[in-house]
Amino acid sequence: MSFVEKPVISKVSTKKINLLGYDLAHMKAFFTEIGEKPFRAVQVLKWIHQYGVDNFEQMSNVSQTLRANLAKIAIIKAPEIIMEQKAGDGTIKWLMRLDSGNSIETVFIPEDNRGTLCISSQVGCALDCGFCSTAKQGFNRNLTADEIIAQLWIAHRQLRKLAADSNAGGVEKLPTRKNGVKKEISNVVLMGMGEPLLNLDNVVEAVHLMLDDHAYGLSKRRVTISTAGVVPALKRLREECDVSLALSLHAPNDKVRDSIVPLNKKYPIHEILDACRYYFNGNTKKKQFIIEYVMLAGINDSEKNARELAVLLKKMPCKINLIPFNPFPESGYECSKIQAINRFKDILQQSGYVTMVRKTRGEDIDAACGQLAGKVIDKSRRSI
Repeated sequence: MSFVEKPVISKVSTKKINLLGYDLAHMKAFFTEIGEKPFRAVQVLKWIHQYGVDNFEQMSNVSQTLRANLAKIAIIKAPEIIMEQKAGDGTIKWLMRLDSGNSIETVFIPEDNRGTLCISSQVGCALDCGFCSTAKQGFNRNLTADEIIAQLWIAHRQLRKLAADSNAGGVEKLPTRKNGVKKEISNVVLMGMGEPLLNLDNVVEAVHLMLDDHAYGLSKRRVTISTAGVVPALKRLREECDVSLALSLHAPNDKVRDSIVPLNKKYPIHEILDACRYYFNGNTKKKQFIIEYVMLAGINDSEKNARELAVLLKKMPCKINLIPFNPFPESGYECSKIQAINRFKDILQQSGYVTMVRKTRGEDIDAACGQLAGKVIDKSRRSI
């Protein structure tokens, strides 16, 4: 595993270190540097991520002297929520302000048996896929590890507030456990703004926190990284982290995919699928492989396309998610008819694939797949 350099304590600099994005390895290194025992890292990690604390004074099992020292050199700081929207189906979207006028969007999707948080990894996106609203915003920068994990940290805090207000009807759409206790986030998908594998180091560190039993303790199957197929980073991912993978394929051949996913011109389908095989190495027991396929009328939704996709994915241990296209202004695309989507699904199922049609959630607040826009000061349309 690579070790990303973190800021060191400097007597010259007055800038405090944000501990929110420090995974256990970095947290131990931090406490060692300031002359403390490594076990302090576990204590502070639990306070930050399990209890949602952002004030060192609240860390009651940490000595008063250390608390005072930490307050001088470090902070626990998350982005500011500037808007919270709730959809009729219970979906919640948060708009979070970063720096220099940029903002990102994060979405919580409650279901009967789970709660899924969709988080962003970049400010905007450089891939320029025509059917995605995020791509239309351009690209500004990668999110830091603390900005990525902050979305999970903030969502937990906000949902707990809603749970506390449940008597006022604030969380009637949140899923519940059998004992009636309100359930929060059971799954995390990096499917928000940006291409996660173009920000691999920061994404990996945030994922380490998601999996760490001292932080969020999520299982590998319940954390999913989505990618359009950045082959070099996909190969490296196997050495860095071990979670579920969602491939945004959207086409059964290179000709179609070249026209809707520009990245395909650099990394064609056969290279991407080879990298996916390398990543899983035949083992999908502890993690899932999901093929994402947005349904675009007259582009990729014919019966011929379905049969071609079935052949393309032969011997790939995957599940297929068919995603009805969620329209946005000036996209130039239309969603496939429901009859075409169902026929496409039937062909894949008859070919032996577990295939689902994703239910559109949060469409009334522009929180559905491909609709996240945030506010991006576009620096570049860089080519990948």
